[in-house]
Amino acid sequence: QVQLVESGGGLVQAGGSLRLSCAASGRNVYTYGMGWFRQPPGKEREFVAGLSRSGVSSNYADSVSGRFIISRDNAKNTVYLQMNSLKPEDTAVYYCAADQTQWAQWRVATRINEYDYWGQGTPVTVSS
Repeated sequence: QVQLVESGGGLVQAGGSLRLSCAASGRNVYTYGMGWFRQPPGKEREFVAGLSRSGVSSNYADSVSGRFIISRDNAKNTVYLQMNSLKPEDTAVYYCAADQTQWAQWRVATRINEYDYWGQGTPVTVSS
């Protein structure tokens, strides 16, 4: 079983950048497909980005494609979400999650119920 802890959130002006980190413990992060989700105020949690266990496949929500990049550092057992050109609509609590299914080797899951482990979240506020 893996434990996930997000960090790196905060307040940033529109157009700025942030890098979120998801530190894993208990198991190696490269044994999971990894995803980032977010929950804007008053809205449902939504998929943002994901990386397959193999590291070959990635997937992004249309709203962040071209601005956000998901990556993984196996030596640090950490997954990152680099967020550039931030917009006020990116304001949300950001969560990382781990997918332990066999399908995660090549496929990026995009639905909440496809992930088995979750972090506690880190808030991001983008001011206009």
